[in-house]
Amino acid sequence: MTASGETPRTVGVGLISVGWMGRLHSRAYSVLPFFYPELGLRTRLVTAADTAAAGRDYASDVLGFARTVSDYREVLADPEVDVVSICAPNFLHAEIAIAAAEAGKPFWVEKPVGRSSTETAAVRDAATKAGVPTAIGFNYRHVPAVEHARQLINDGTIGTITNVRGRFFGGFSSNPEDPFTWRFEREQSGSGVLNDLMGHLADLIHYLLGPIGSVTAVTGTYLTERPGLKGTPQEGKRVPVENEDYATMLIRFDDSAVAAGALGSLEASRIAVGPKSEYGFEIFGTEGSLRWEFERLNEIEVAIGRAGSHVGYTRVFADRTFPEYDRFQPSSGTGMGYDDLKIIEAKRFLVSATGGPAEGSNISDALASAQVLSAAEESAASGHWVHTPVVPGNTSNTKETSA
Repeated sequence: MTASGETPRTVGVGLISVGWMGRLHSRAYSVLPFFYPELGLRTRLVTAADTAAAGRDYASDVLGFARTVSDYREVLADPEVDVVSICAPNFLHAEIAIAAAEAGKPFWVEKPVGRSSTETAAVRDAATKAGVPTAIGFNYRHVPAVEHARQLINDGTIGTITNVRGRFFGGFSSNPEDPFTWRFEREQSGSGVLNDLMGHLADLIHYLLGPIGSVTAVTGTYLTERPGLKGTPQEGKRVPVENEDYATMLIRFDDSAVAAGALGSLEASRIAVGPKSEYGFEIFGTEGSLRWEFERLNEIEVAIGRAGSHVGYTRVFADRTFPEYDRFQPSSGTGMGYDDLKIIEAKRFLVSATGGPAEGSNISDALASAQVLSAAEESAASGHWVHTPVVPGNTSNTKETSA
């Protein structure tokens, strides 16, 4: 029984692909009742699909799935599966998500949903036609310090937004001797660092400041070839990299955005030597400024006002006054981690999938982000500014929603 005396509702979970992210989704589902007992939701890990026997074994022996299969279609056909997590490689996301929608299964899919905005739009159309709730793996939205920044923006604490800087620098592909994988192949990955990292950044800027209205961008590929992967026909060869290592863009916000009239710059790199996950933003307003960095996700720096002896940034630690923080930690200085953000994401997905309010990201947010990435590619090719239309149903921070 729940605290209110009601019998908990059990939700049957299906998983497609038992890699790192699939395991993380599964753990988030399993521990959800410990953090949100009042929801009256319990999860049952029903069926997991993976083409590799090792993944299937892990799903049953470690994660505790009742059944494992090699074909994802069996997950979607299982009547005991109520919701599905799609954690396969990027090039399979759209195919599986469309199939999930057609099967009537609410789905939580990692980004990028499609290899292009066109592919992502096809998923949006399928989900809309089927009327299924959706969630996207934009977990950085759920950092309590980020949610606090959104509150400070919306309540006018930092005044009218003038400009923003965002970046996502990672060094996970900085070694030129790391082998050629699907991430470097356009057919399987689509764009490179745009799809992989910039998509997260575009969504975070949408969530904080509102829809991006137009972009102009440049991209570059600097590690132009990589050794072929062992055990493949390419072993022993140097294979050309087919997508970009670095991207940067200037942005203008749509007139509907909280930051309407503001300008900004966003950049992302997968080959930066030094950064591990330098993902952050600086937001400047007429009355103050904010800056946040994922490598110190439990902190935010705030500067309010322009006079006095202590003008400048103050480092503020997240505490129980920040959204969601007290679900995980009792006091400031005891940090949350990446896995906790996935628990918040799982909670928002399951609430919407069981008929509650839709408070998380959705397929329209995925399309809004994908449009920015496609516009950046188009601009990099043409050298022109490219318009990005607002996607109906997205959850970006607009003048209307923030009022």
